[in-house]
Amino acid sequence: MSSFDILTILGPTASGKTEFACHLAYALDAEIISGDSRQVYKSMDIGTGKDLADYVVNGKNIPYHLIDVREAGEKYNIFEYQHDFHEAYSDIKNRKKLPILCGGSGLYIESVLRGYSLVNVPENKELRKKYQDYTLEELTAILATYKTLHNTTDVDTAQRAIRAIEIEEYKKEYPLEQNEFPPLNSLVIGVNIDRELRRQKITNRLKSRLDEGMIEEIKNILEKGIHPDDLIYYGLEYKYVTLFLLDKLSYEEMFSQLEIAIHQFAKRQMTWFRGMEKRGTKIEWIDASLPMPEKVEKVIKRINGG
Repeated sequence: MSSFDILTILGPTASGKTEFACHLAYALDAEIISGDSRQVYKSMDIGTGKDLADYVVNGKNIPYHLIDVREAGEKYNIFEYQHDFHEAYSDIKNRKKLPILCGGSGLYIESVLRGYSLVNVPENKELRKKYQDYTLEELTAILATYKTLHNTTDVDTAQRAIRAIEIEEYKKEYPLEQNEFPPLNSLVIGVNIDRELRRQKITNRLKSRLDEGMIEEIKNILEKGIHPDDLIYYGLEYKYVTLFLLDKLSYEEMFSQLEIAIHQFAKRQMTWFRGMEKRGTKIEWIDASLPMPEKVEKVIKRINGG
């Protein structure tokens, strides 16, 4: 692994990337750093797909980092992730182990691989309330009035546009605390899953997670005093199941809308990964349907220069 700082395994939801990364970690005596923006939260296990059973391979516990490091209800951001990632990364490297970054949150992964320089801007509740009813088009027009725009390629929702305005307003008044981390030389492996197979796996997995107690998990979080809006903020499972528990959706509406939302999320993940390639990140794609030993062997051969 002398030519790479880190190994990265990425892919859309339901592609099997976590199980694959864990088998690689077993073969390489490596440790996993999660690249998932929601698995950082405690108690949010089934809905975020932590699949902690995957981290036991042939009876061996695979060490993992950046899972269960924040309380449910907190707001975790990319600035914090970048800092936490480098703490874990340095710890692993100092112990002469190989770090494997694994996840599907493209912005988080790209921020550490490319060494994004980020600003730590606190939440402005008054500004968010002011713009909460604006459309994305209106917010984009407001953003265009600033000389420099933050993260213009990622402003695809009203929430992100408001965050961009929040950052620009903050920059007017306060000196910025910069995150300065170097880019990393990573072998990046993408898990490529057939679209129809992915859709089937998403549907089957959603049914399984509901059977495994996802609704009860989210109900328990709410009963601990977490405000519903704070769970809805996390999106996908936490949004739609919370709306169901609040009697704003029927079970059938919840399932149908959530299923569609997860399919759309997977498409956005793939769009982001393709964008990473256009921005200069080389991703070597591997077929998700290959037998696990064959996938592991291919990556190990590639690491060794094959």
